[in-house]
Amino acid sequence: MFDQHEDFLLIDVREPFEAEEASMNGVLIPLGELESRVNEIPKDKKVIVHCRSGARSANAIGFLEQRYGFTNLYNLSGGILAWASEIDPSMDPF
Repeated sequence: MFDQHEDFLLIDVREPFEAEEASMNGVLIPLGELESRVNEIPKDKKVIVHCRSGARSANAIGFLEQRYGFTNLYNLSGGILAWASEIDPSMDPF
């Protein structure tokens, strides 16, 4: 999606200290702030949600789908750990 310049939003649901160590340059919305910042998440384009390993982002997606009716959310399977391992080995996700 990055390479093809697709129109999507990348959301990082990790904590700020985690994002400081390794980032994919997404919008940082920590899981605990998700509900208060739901208005920042568009419903009219793809939204990729990620965390360290994929668990928090899966929980975030489930919450947003059930509570707010989102249908355009995708989990980055394996999170930033998988990204660093499979896509960008130069990244050190801690």
